[in-house]
Amino acid sequence: MTLYDLKPAFQARLRPHVDRLAEKGVTANQVTLAAAAISVVVGLLVMASGARPLFLLIPLWLGLRMAFNAADGMLAREHGQKSRLGAFFNELGDVVSDAFLYAPFAILPAFGPGLVALVVLLSILTEFAGVLAQALGASRRYDGPLGKSDRALVFGVIGTWVGFGGLLPDWSALALWAVAILLAATVVKRVRVALAEMPARAGE
Repeated sequence: MTLYDLKPAFQARLRPHVDRLAEKGVTANQVTLAAAAISVVVGLLVMASGARPLFLLIPLWLGLRMAFNAADGMLAREHGQKSRLGAFFNELGDVVSDAFLYAPFAILPAFGPGLVALVVLLSILTEFAGVLAQALGASRRYDGPLGKSDRALVFGVIGTWVGFGGLLPDWSALALWAVAILLAATVVKRVRVALAEMPARAGE
């Protein structure tokens, strides 16, 4: 089970607000692009400043971004706004957002750029595996053990700790190594489940 499994309950609470957005003419694509743009701004601001209190912006925005992500999907599905362009915006926006929101952690001595870059790369691969499954005839895979919402929780907790002045000893890097291992396991699981779900094809 991952945090993604709690999504239906979260959407139910959000639905009245989404309905009001639709009534005001707000589109799913506008919400998606706004979420990506704010993620880029937050990531760049924290990274450029390097001020630890600004790391609190990351968990704050990660929480709000979950609402944005749920809202754009609900606008698309429940208000007739589905589009092929929107699907591209949604998938690419998530990858870009994650990369910029995780990047500031590279300036922390306990982690460093190499380890954070590895986590970003593996995060991209998990989403690529999920989308590729759909492209090859299976369903879009959101399997854990470390999906998008779970990653947001991990980095949100670390960002909160750092933002409030908490120290990160050298062994803190083990936490990100654990994240990297779980991300690799997520890629493998999504591929395996997708392969099992795909219809058999002649000659394969």
